[in-house]
Amino acid sequence: MLHIALPTILAVEEAAESGGLFDIDATMPLMAVQFVILALILNAVLYKPLGQAIDERADYIRNQQVGSQEQVAKIERMTQEYEDALSSARREAQDIVAEAQAEAQAVASKALTEAQQQAQAERETARGEIDKQKEVAIATLDAQVDTLSRQIVKKLLGYELS
Repeated sequence: MLHIALPTILAVEEAAESGGLFDIDATMPLMAVQFVILALILNAVLYKPLGQAIDERADYIRNQQVGSQEQVAKIERMTQEYEDALSSARREAQDIVAEAQAEAQAVASKALTEAQQQAQAERETARGEIDKQKEVAIATLDAQVDTLSRQIVKKLLGYELS
C-alpha cells in the first residue's frame, strides 16, 4: 500500500517546495489577459446586442403603452362626445314630441270647439224649425178646434154660432 501512496506524497512535497497553491509566474498574467479578452469578446458579441435588443424592446413597449393610453383617451373623448350628442338628440326628440302633442291638442281642441259650435248652430236651427212647425201645428189645431167646436155646438144646439 505504500507504493500506491508514495507518488501522492512526493507530489505534495514537490508542490510545497515550489511556492504553494498559487505560483506567480508567466501563466497568471497570461490568464488575466485571456480573461479580459474573453470579457471584451463576450461584451461585444453577446452583452451589447442583447442589451440593445432589451432596450429596443423596452422602448417598443413604452411607445406602445403611450400609444395605447392616447388611444384610450381618444376613445373616452369620442365616447363622451357621442353620449353628449345622444343626450342632446334625445332632448330634441322629446321637445319635438311635446311640441307635436301640444299642436295635436290644439288642433283637437279647435276641432272640438268648431264641432260644438256647429252642433249648437244646428240645434238652434232645428229648434227654430220645431218652433215654426209648433206654431203652424197650433194654428192648424186652433182652426180645427174652432171648426170642431162650431160643429159640436151646431149639433148640440141645432144652430150655428157666429
